[in-house]
Amino acid sequence: MQNPPISSDSQDSGWSSKLFEAQSLKRLDELTASERHLSGFSLMQEAATALLRHVQQHWPGMSHLSIVAGAGNNGGDGVALARLALEAGFRVQLILSDEPNAWQQSLKGEAAEAWQWLQSSSFSALTIGGFSETLAVEGDLLIDALLGIGIQGAPRASAAAIIRWMNSSQVPVLAVDVPSGVNADTGHVVGEAVIAARTLSFIAMKPGLLTGTGVAHAGVVSLADLGAATINSSRHAGVKPQGRVFAPFAPYLPHRSADSHKGQFGHVLVVGGNLGMAGAALLSARAALRSGAGLVSVVTRETHVPAFITAQPELMVKGVRNGLEAIDWMTRCDVILIGPGLGQDAWAEQLLQQALAAKKPLVIDADALTLLKQRGWQPQTPWVMTPHPGEAARLLDVANRDIQADRLFHAKALQQQYHAVVVLKGKGSWVVDKSELPRLVTTGNPGMSAPGMGDALAGVIAALMGQGFSGFEAASLGAYLHGVAGDEASKGGQRGMVTSDLIEQLRPLVNA
Repeated sequence: MQNPPISSDSQDSGWSSKLFEAQSLKRLDELTASERHLSGFSLMQEAATALLRHVQQHWPGMSHLSIVAGAGNNGGDGVALARLALEAGFRVQLILSDEPNAWQQSLKGEAAEAWQWLQSSSFSALTIGGFSETLAVEGDLLIDALLGIGIQGAPRASAAAIIRWMNSSQVPVLAVDVPSGVNADTGHVVGEAVIAARTLSFIAMKPGLLTGTGVAHAGVVSLADLGAATINSSRHAGVKPQGRVFAPFAPYLPHRSADSHKGQFGHVLVVGGNLGMAGAALLSARAALRSGAGLVSVVTRETHVPAFITAQPELMVKGVRNGLEAIDWMTRCDVILIGPGLGQDAWAEQLLQQALAAKKPLVIDADALTLLKQRGWQPQTPWVMTPHPGEAARLLDVANRDIQADRLFHAKALQQQYHAVVVLKGKGSWVVDKSELPRLVTTGNPGMSAPGMGDALAGVIAALMGQGFSGFEAASLGAYLHGVAGDEASKGGQRGMVTSDLIEQLRPLVNA
């Protein structure tokens, strides 16, 4: 099975999973230096040492680096790396973000100390110059030490030009802490941002590296905690994480006793499959079966019943003409999943009304979310919603781009407005519930950009709820397993991957 796109130099996996926003990270920097009795510059030297070790580990045999250094602390990390790399026998091209005199005059604090440290010795293998768009990359690896975690909007024109130059260089890029131009908190990119092969993050993980557009820019993400994980936890008490990367401990599901029977593992009812849309409900039902639900039933259009039974004889299928005909089936189940292929006509509206009236735990997706918004209805039982960004935008009356600009903020807004467990789908799916630390699910891949993937996710979550998990736990574990199943399915290639490929990978995962 593929590993999540995170590695850690820390032995504290709990620390490496915590996600902090930029403002908190600055405080963590100070706490780490203070607790370890280090100056800020000494901590910068440790960051540079981690960078050099990372280069040697992932690009063995490489001997020539080109380092792009801004005038802030991110650039200071790059300058300190230049000194260490030279001492280790590397050739170094140091590219300053401005004309050298102006660049030096703007240095402050640890970055100024790093420059003085570099200048304190003479190195024949070092070349230094200001940036020019006609400049050639001399090294075999570019180090992006241009901008740091503080950027909120678009880079200035001068920085944007350097970013475009790096991206067009055809040389692999290692980003220092965060790719320049990527918002460390949200992953949002305004204007230009570096596209890195790898990113080495310091102290603690930044959510913007693992969700939103930031994922496409960060490459493979690693963490060097610089000792932050080992310091007195009471010192961290006032610095709250923004969320946590979700990675469950195996086994995922409890052992089944020898005398168990299907009635002990939940009865999931899938409601959907309007005319011409039977496939969505079928995929949800299949995913629920493969995720260990004891019983799975489907309420759908009458004309679809033979096709369902032929395609999956293990399903119990009821064709209905209206909501009243579904009441008995809703009464007998443990969890109702409604929305896949439901449509938005009178038939769909009646079924949603009855599902809400049944007072059962709910998973609501797709068209059912749209109907909830249109009618102003509010479920009165525990429920999970699984919107993609477009659906989230409609539910909150904002633009799709607003959702993607700050995915966690809008996932929290959905939870507060609709009082549901929220799974905001996408690369780096956020799972949010009231009074719980948000969870970020990093499994999955671009091959899952295919029809029916969300239907399968809803089926997995419903099956886990039927097996006794709370909505928050079912949503977290369901999103994680769904992504891992997609990663397994992608081993045959991401192009042409379909949802049925993913569903077939669920059975071994729930038995791991």
